Amino acid sequence: MEMFSLKGRVALVTGASRGLGFAMARALGQAGAFVLVNGRDPATLEAAAARLAGEGIGAGIAPFDVADPTGREAGMAAAIAARGRLDILVGNAGVQHRAPLADWRREDFGRVVEANLTACFFLAQAAAPAMRANGYGRMIFTTSITGIIGRETIHAYVASKTGLAGLTRSLAAELGRDAITCNSIAPGYFKTEMNERLLADQAFVDKINARVALRRWAEPAELGGAAVFLASPAGGYVTGHQLVVDGGLTSTLTM
Repeated sequence: MEMFSLKGRVALVTGASRGLGFAMARALGQAGAFVLVNGRDPATLEAAAARLAGEGIGAGIAPFDVADPTGREAGMAAAIAARGRLDILVGNAGVQHRAPLADWRREDFGRVVEANLTACFFLAQAAAPAMRANGYGRMIFTTSITGIIGRETIHAYVASKTGLAGLTRSLAAELGRDAITCNSIAPGYFKTEMNERLLADQAFVDKINARVALRRWAEPAELGGAAVFLASPAGGYVTGHQLVVDGGLTSTLTM
């Protein structure tokens, strides 16, 4: 058995048209998986799948909005039917909202929690039967180091990612008997489109660099190895775990 091989496996990665989702999809594909990239816009998904195919990776698209219950249910059914199986689910799609506490509205909070937490629960519910039928399943969810250390103005994001880490553990407890592992990856500060506003603030970039043990922001590709490990036979006895990929930020005290 090749410990890190995903040959013959089918993976669905949500929020995969760019950023961390695309990086994880590419890494899973490089390890041998056929990758279905998910997002709301078919055109951007087609472009992402074409990029992967150009690298020799088997790829298709699964266009649906994870936060839309009807679209999510139909999209998951179509994705599973398209390949006749689903071995790996990466719940990565998410949204952000930044505002001082006094400026938050109920709909702002609900929109973030729906996309970042609630959607992952129902994605798992839809994926579990197919994985159970295969006798092999890997569920991986993207959380955040802000769920560990907190950060001002992004209250719903922090709450949703903290909740997602807990959801991962409860899913692991229930699905382990079916040979399905459930883990999460908590990224630190990566150079992604979601962080463009932060990256434009050099003072903030320098502040983060001073706190990170490796003294730099991460490239999206540096999250791929963690996803491959958790999706592959190498991670077969790891479940209910949150793997932090943050360059040492949450484990290092700097003065």
